[in-house]
Amino acid sequence: MNLLITGGAGFIGSNFVSYLLKKDQSIQIINLDKLTYAGDLDHLKEVWTHSRHLFLEGDICDMELLENIFHQYQIEGVIHFAAESHVDNSIHHPITFVETNVLGTFTLLEVARKYWMNGVKSYKPGFENARFHHVSTDEVYGTLEKEGFFTEISSYAPNSPYSASKAASDMFVRSYFHTYGLNVVTTNCSNNYGPRQHQEKLIPTIIRRALLLEKIPIYGNGQNIRDWLYVLDHCRAIEKVFFEGKSGEAYVIGGHNEKTNLEIAQIICDILDKVMPITVNHKRITSYHQLIEFVHDRPGHDYRYAIDDSKLRNELGFQNKYGFEQGIEKTILDYIEKYKQMLL
Repeated sequence: MNLLITGGAGFIGSNFVSYLLKKDQSIQIINLDKLTYAGDLDHLKEVWTHSRHLFLEGDICDMELLENIFHQYQIEGVIHFAAESHVDNSIHHPITFVETNVLGTFTLLEVARKYWMNGVKSYKPGFENARFHHVSTDEVYGTLEKEGFFTEISSYAPNSPYSASKAASDMFVRSYFHTYGLNVVTTNCSNNYGPRQHQEKLIPTIIRRALLLEKIPIYGNGQNIRDWLYVLDHCRAIEKVFFEGKSGEAYVIGGHNEKTNLEIAQIICDILDKVMPITVNHKRITSYHQLIEFVHDRPGHDYRYAIDDSKLRNELGFQNKYGFEQGIEKTILDYIEKYKQMLL
């Protein structure tokens, strides 16, 4: 299969590229990434010379480029990761999120439809099984109180420009299934963590600032709750849905690890105190916990996300492999290695 992966130099995308190349010997990956601030070719070092991986730099909003890629490489499947994804950035620059997440997804859908299909519910010979997998977020469902979970039938209620742009892209994907019969699946995942995540995100920020003995900022009172999904479990779930999911369906993917932001900071500080204890410093700090400070909350900060992924588990037989303790320790050790030159 010739598979187009968008955003494959980003955090989740690059992990998925590495995972799938090892897992499936029949896949040829065409990896398209615009290489904005979140894309990094260093993420692709281990696959750069792989015979079944080709990297292309480009924008998913460029219809002519996409058409050329589909024709030149005879694309038979799309897994669409490319997106602007940081809530804080969406508050300050919302138009970028509309352009990439909404217009980019529409452009990709339209090119796939025209290349794979003759007309409504009519596929061209050889492309009868071509599939478009849209990778989205649980943030489209808004916020939860202390009880309850998001499921595939939860109402959409986005509360930030980021989540609104992802909700709009989800709706375009849905519309292409119901209007044209395009073979699509959508996954909405909880918060990811793991190696290669951009430093602006919560867990990398905590680790980086702790290692530099800088203040660790926690929004509000730190009681906002997220369900944390290790990136390799997310990759495994995407693979499962892409190959086995029912056309037109959405599947939520959870980590079953609900933690407050303050708990996350405390867990990371506990591990760092063990694996890299503070010895000599000029700030008289003896524990990373002393670096935690509360800062003004961001606008529209959702209180809690949590997922009930019974559909994924019951219909497709998926089970998470990585517990939070295992995943967060692997993540911390990876960032220590990444920042070691900075720490000398």
